[in-house]
Amino acid sequence: MEQLYQIQNHSTEIQLTLATVLFPFAAFITNFLVVKTASRTVGFISAICILLSLICSVILFFKIWNHAPVHEQILWFRVGNIKIYAGLLLNNLSVLMLGLVSAIALAVHIYSLAYIRHDPKFRRYFRYLSFFCFAMLALVVADNLLLMYAFWELVGFASYLLIGFWFTWEKAVRASKKAFVMNRIGDLGFLIGIMILFTHFHTFDLIQLFGNPNNFGANGLSGTWLTVAGICFFLGATAKSAQFPLHTWLPDAMEGPTAVSALIHAATMVAAGVFLLARVYPVFNADVKMIITITGTFTAFMAATIALTQNDLKKILAYSTISQLGFMVAAMGIGAYSSALFHLATHAFFKCLLFLSAGVIIHEMQHLKEKLHLDIDPQNILYMGGLRKILPFTFVVCIIAALALIGFPLTSGYLSKDGILIQAFEWAEGRSVLYKIIPISILITSWLTAFYIARLLFKVFWGESGLKEMIPTLELHPSAENKFFTVPMLFLSVFCLFPVFSLNPFLYEQSWLFRGFLTANYFERENIYHTLIPAAVNLFTIPVVYLAYLRYVKQSINWFPKTGFLFRLSYNHWYIDRFYQNQVVKTVVWISKKFYGFDRLVIDGFVNLLAKTGLFLSRISAWIDQYLVDSTVNFIAFRIRDLGSFARSFQTGKVQQYLLTMLIFILGIYLLKTLI
Repeated sequence: MEQLYQIQNHSTEIQLTLATVLFPFAAFITNFLVVKTASRTVGFISAICILLSLICSVILFFKIWNHAPVHEQILWFRVGNIKIYAGLLLNNLSVLMLGLVSAIALAVHIYSLAYIRHDPKFRRYFRYLSFFCFAMLALVVADNLLLMYAFWELVGFASYLLIGFWFTWEKAVRASKKAFVMNRIGDLGFLIGIMILFTHFHTFDLIQLFGNPNNFGANGLSGTWLTVAGICFFLGATAKSAQFPLHTWLPDAMEGPTAVSALIHAATMVAAGVFLLARVYPVFNADVKMIITITGTFTAFMAATIALTQNDLKKILAYSTISQLGFMVAAMGIGAYSSALFHLATHAFFKCLLFLSAGVIIHEMQHLKEKLHLDIDPQNILYMGGLRKILPFTFVVCIIAALALIGFPLTSGYLSKDGILIQAFEWAEGRSVLYKIIPISILITSWLTAFYIARLLFKVFWGESGLKEMIPTLELHPSAENKFFTVPMLFLSVFCLFPVFSLNPFLYEQSWLFRGFLTANYFERENIYHTLIPAAVNLFTIPVVYLAYLRYVKQSINWFPKTGFLFRLSYNHWYIDRFYQNQVVKTVVWISKKFYGFDRLVIDGFVNLLAKTGLFLSRISAWIDQYLVDSTVNFIAFRIRDLGSFARSFQTGKVQQYLLTMLIFILGIYLLKTLI
């Protein structure tokens, strides 16, 4: 009998891990099978369970962080002589993600109690939310690639359900299908990567695969197959973390509830791609890392330029998310492993706060729309303005989150983003001029980030309301902000400030999180970049924000007209969606129709011809059987019957008749003999 396979005996840690993962699943089962009403009980059950998960994950964090990894397994199944184990792997990365996911999820659960309270599908919403959290939490502690892939797929399925939650809306249905299909492309790459490693090493175990530095390189998997495997894993991350060219599903995913957007686009589904890169990092050789770097840098820049001109509040934040994920991916490519994970953590809090703030703003605009009987889009920032007067708390926390996104001093975003920028310039140092494009692009993207988030803030909170163009006498009054909104937003705003991550507000190197993931090739603080880059970023950020203020609040300059090629390029998302729709989708549909026609006319025609031929031959066979075979058999049967009837007429039972018959028979023979 197979016994439990252990590296160390850590029963308490394993129990805490199982509790962290299974509490949301218990909420899902309870809400699915036990609770039969659409009351708030369903939401409170889910919120309490995710709170318990957070408590367990915090305890687990302090037990594991910067200590020896914990790894326990049991035999799962066999393939011939190969044994496949399933288990839990706890290290710094695992416990960081457990805490991050459960903390963000708790904020979203509490927020959702108010946000979704009037929806008739209230119970279904919290079922999906709990199931999503279970899948994501299980993903980050799985100890082998096969188990990771299983929960990776469950995360994708749960996100499909949540994005398409309002399934009576055509846009939501199409968005959920788009997210599902585009993520399947990445998942195929992930699966191929797993199969390549399994074929070479005959194991899915993360410790056996990536714990030995000799597994990859000259003494292990190398050359073309190593490059292919790395590209395949990166393809999986590209789709999940919405990187070019598989990024277009994420802005459309805004059709789901805003609280879902906060969860999926902050610390869970989109972060899973970066988590995958971190988990399988040793498999990436120099060629693949360069591909990762270029992809992340281009995605960050492209998405930031698109966010500059969008008017949908949630889509601006969606493209912001894509851009920030590009920062993380580029950081992974240049070897800034610690900074990438640091930014993943800080981004989770300030982006979730921005989405929850957007939810409050949209909620208020929807209220005004219904109250004033207006035909407007409550997510369009052109109808907003002056909202700081009626939503003062949301205004303050939104400013905090925006400053963290910009990377303003004294915020968590300043520490994590500076780490990426500085290490990008250090990476390019000593290389050819072309390599300098990477850090310069990241730096420019940082300034673009400051401009588009400043534009959003000024459009939403400053100036006059856009509704006054329709109702000149409109007066806005302060609105009572629901505590189920304000409490989680206050909680998140605390994590947007520097003390949570570092007591030194200016040195990212002193952050406990950054130091928890330091690699051997870490650059010490030994060059001018550590001083020059933060100064350049912030000194130029201030005039960029002021420029946005002049353009959108004072309206004293008109430097960015809504005309010209660059505006159209940005406003139309670089025409990528249109390209996919006109070239890819239509080509696939055209090919599908041709295959359908071939199938219907040729394949089905041939099959139908065979069927008709068979039917014709069967009819001929039936005729032959009926009129020839059956007639012959019946004729013989009838003649035999007649002969039998004739012979039976002689069987009377009278001896005299038998003697007479015999006499006639003998006489007949005698006469026949005589005549012959």
